[in-house]
Amino acid sequence: MPTLEELRQLQTLLALLQAGDWHAAHDGVQRHPGLLAAWLHGMVHWQEGDLEDAENWYERAGKRFRQRGGWDQELAQLEAAIANAIANAIATATATATAIAPSSAASAAAG
Repeated sequence: MPTLEELRQLQTLLALLQAGDWHAAHDGVQRHPGLLAAWLHGMVHWQEGDLEDAENWYERAGKRFRQRGGWDQELAQLEAAIANAIANAIATATATATAIAPSSAASAAAG
């Protein structure tokens, strides 16, 4: 599971890809593991015209390259998936902090 920081980095790399800077997006995405990064990596190769590598990275992401939508549709779906993962990471961090806070306060009061 990517960290919140890693997800935000993927969001930035996606913005670079959307702006047409696939070189920078490619350089950055190579450092990231996970399904979302693999999907983004596949889209980078698709944009550069390397369809064989694009298909390989789509497969790593658990997706079928030959059954993908259009470019704009794929960008929107990946953008939504990253935003959803960020929201889930924030919710998890908030829930964890909330669960820890009462026990920390009780320990401080007891000490």
